[in-house]
Amino acid sequence: MNKPTARPTTSASLRTEGDYGENLQFASVLVIDDEPGMRNFLTKILEPRVKRLEQARSAEQASGILDQSHFDLVILDNIMPKKTGLEWLEEQRRVGLFADAIMITAYADLDTAIKALRTGVADFVLKPFRANQILNAVARALDRKYLRRENFLLKHELSGGSTRGPGRLLGHSPAIQSVRETLARLGPTQAPVLFTGASGTGKEIAARTLHGLSDRAEKPFVPVNCATISTDRIAEELFGVTDGSSHRKDGLFLHADGGTLFLDEVAQLPEQVQAALLRVLEDHKIRPLGAEREIPLNLRFFFATNADLQLAVEQGKFRADLYHRINVVNVQMPKLCDRQDDIVELAALFMSESSETLGHPSLDLNEEILLKLSRYDWPGNVRELRNLIERSVILGAFPEEFDARGTVSGALAIEKLELVEQRHIMNVLDACGGNRAEAARRLGVSRKTIDRKCAAWGNS
Repeated sequence: MNKPTARPTTSASLRTEGDYGENLQFASVLVIDDEPGMRNFLTKILEPRVKRLEQARSAEQASGILDQSHFDLVILDNIMPKKTGLEWLEEQRRVGLFADAIMITAYADLDTAIKALRTGVADFVLKPFRANQILNAVARALDRKYLRRENFLLKHELSGGSTRGPGRLLGHSPAIQSVRETLARLGPTQAPVLFTGASGTGKEIAARTLHGLSDRAEKPFVPVNCATISTDRIAEELFGVTDGSSHRKDGLFLHADGGTLFLDEVAQLPEQVQAALLRVLEDHKIRPLGAEREIPLNLRFFFATNADLQLAVEQGKFRADLYHRINVVNVQMPKLCDRQDDIVELAALFMSESSETLGHPSLDLNEEILLKLSRYDWPGNVRELRNLIERSVILGAFPEEFDARGTVSGALAIEKLELVEQRHIMNVLDACGGNRAEAARRLGVSRKTIDRKCAAWGNS
């Protein structure tokens, strides 16, 4: 029996590309059909609109292609020689197929539909069909796929204690400028990066900044705090799992595919996961738990730790080969006490954010408070400063040791307040290239204040 073919396409049956959504242009699609005319028809319609399209003339050829590449979507005919599309799909789900699937068929019945749903088919397209029908089905499947991913990543980020929002690498001290220059050089590369430094120094914000400087900026940035996931769950969370049937759970590696995976507190990874991670870094493939097939990945890796990894290697707590593999480029984040020139800018930003978020009035960051903030050694670094500002906004006053009536624990060095203020304002002006309007914005004061101060210092 000859299988029905697609209806001829007219210009009226095709809509503009924008109607099908932006997800289409970034998708990778595999077309499987034993009929050359159908393969060519689908290729002609989809290839100009997707990022990558491959075709297979048989189930066996498709299996070989999937061993080499990962696809967002598979479009397959149900009636093929040797085995049906559903039989092939069931088989592939068992060995590890994580792509969504669209079935094209002329012989749909209730039993086939129920079996297809159980096998994870996202949509049916009945033959004969027009170009816009298959495009709509593909667009719907991709929209659902990316919506699931966005929802998953949002829940993951909210539950994982990640940095609030994308964050910004603030400050203009020499220490933070050096970090910025390093990130700018690393942005265009694909090298793994290890961020080190004390807790609260902004390692995740620096990692997000680097992601934004890379050619993956429009793709996911997926942060994972390895210390917050139990040891018996972390492999499943990272690699995903399939139970040999239609049930599957995409891991964080797959959710981050095309983008950047940031493994924070990497020193906390269990030994067996360290070994699996090393294989991923070397082969650029993962094997989900329960799967027989390895899935190729396109990922850039960032790592972070506040531990001494070299010491952990010497103590046998961290694999030496993994340490050398992730320590290609090390970005050391400076402590806040080593970038005191940035404290005023950071305090002003945190005050504005906390006041707006909490709905409480801002507190006055007067000169004496700023001086005391600048003289404190901040063992908790930027995180401690943020928390102090937020707590003070909630309570309506700074802690006694920081307010205008108190003294900071540990005697402050004697220095005229005017000189501290002058030095800070001049540093910010230098960072702004002498642009007083921009300096005023960063300092949270008016342009007239900057003009008046500069006139008093003989810099008019």
